Amino acid sequence: MIHFIGAGPGAADLITVRGRDLIARCPVCLHAGSLVAPEILSWCPPGARIVDTAPLSLDAIIDEMAAAHAAGHEVARLHSGDLSIWSAVAEQTRRLNRLGIPYDLTPGVPSFAAAASVLGRELTVPELAQSVVLTRTSGRASAMPDTERLAAFAATRATLAIHLSIHVIGTVAADLIPHYGPDCPAAVVFRATWPDERVLRGTLSTIADQVAAAGLERTALILVGPALGATEFRESALYAVDYDRRFRPGGAVTVPAGPRST
Repeated sequence: MIHFIGAGPGAADLITVRGRDLIARCPVCLHAGSLVAPEILSWCPPGARIVDTAPLSLDAIIDEMAAAHAAGHEVARLHSGDLSIWSAVAEQTRRLNRLGIPYDLTPGVPSFAAAASVLGRELTVPELAQSVVLTRTSGRASAMPDTERLAAFAATRATLAIHLSIHVIGTVAADLIPHYGPDCPAAVVFRATWPDERVLRGTLSTIADQVAAAGLERTALILVGPALGATEFRESALYAVDYDRRFRPGGAVTVPAGPRST
């Protein structure tokens, strides 16, 4: 079995318990180089074959998996963040399907969730932003479909989490200003949850200059939207005293302040 595992955004303790346990039992570990915390690799069993796949081609990676499978070994295949977006898992599993090699997927903490935590913000705010768009700009590895233009997403005024685009942040800001305005909150989180994490907070009119001054060129996420700076907004009805729902019929119960037992 090949176990694809989302290793999380950076900090080793943000991997799932399932992911950690799988790593500890697999005699072969393929990992995404510097994007995976070294501490995670220390959980591999003694004598494990540990392979950095950063310099390898897809063919070479599949060869490693096929060789391990032929030898009867389980493989921990580590990717940064979560497997569901920009992980290249689809092309690997397609090859494994052709070879008849079984696999499973274990999710991880995605980078946009880690960045939101670092910022101390909820990305959805009642009646202001109820959608989060995960997107990117075209790059050498993969072009964007014509229907997925940044301006099209910006027209919704949803919260945008823009990946793999820090190198063109000036263009990104210019594309977004007509839809959000120059004073819309924007933030850049570099290597969220790593020891060298950096956070820049500004607006669409200032964030590109801040990034240039900081010298950030890679491994950073751009977040944009009114929710990042919202302080005056209507509270949701979820916890309102008169909100009637299945698990709280008749509304909420008001608990007096002070010590209480559990």
